[in-house]
Amino acid sequence: MLVRYNRWQEFNSLQRQINRLFEDTRVSPEVFEKGFVSVPAAELQETEDVIHLKLELPGIEAKDLDVQVTSRAVSISGERKSENKTEENGVTRSEFHYGKFQRVIPLPAQVQNSNVTAEYKDGILNLTLPKTEPEKNKVVKVNLEQAAG
Repeated sequence: MLVRYNRWQEFNSLQRQINRLFEDTRVSPEVFEKGFVSVPAAELQETEDVIHLKLELPGIEAKDLDVQVTSRAVSISGERKSENKTEENGVTRSEFHYGKFQRVIPLPAQVQNSNVTAEYKDGILNLTLPKTEPEKNKVVKVNLEQAAG
């Protein structure tokens, strides 16, 4: 008896297994919203003199943020601590949500990290990072010594 080989049969079987896996692990958007803290979205704009960095950090208080700037990168880390309390029919329900994040953003130019200004309002962090002055036409004298021969 001759049996014809169907090379797509294994692929179809794998596809069914993957579909079953995703059907079994349905996760509500609420779990993602409350259980995981995403990395903050960032927007970077560069002018001739400064770099403007804007970060979206909703639900995080300024005291829970740590912002560090080197001459070539900005590091932001923080922790979300939120509490949701509801009362219904004399029953109080309280939920706490915690999550940490860290993001390092490389900068397109060297900045003066000692002159950075920051503003944090309504969950938006705005950093103004002044660029360093390029060393233009810097002349360095090179000392030449004759080799002892």
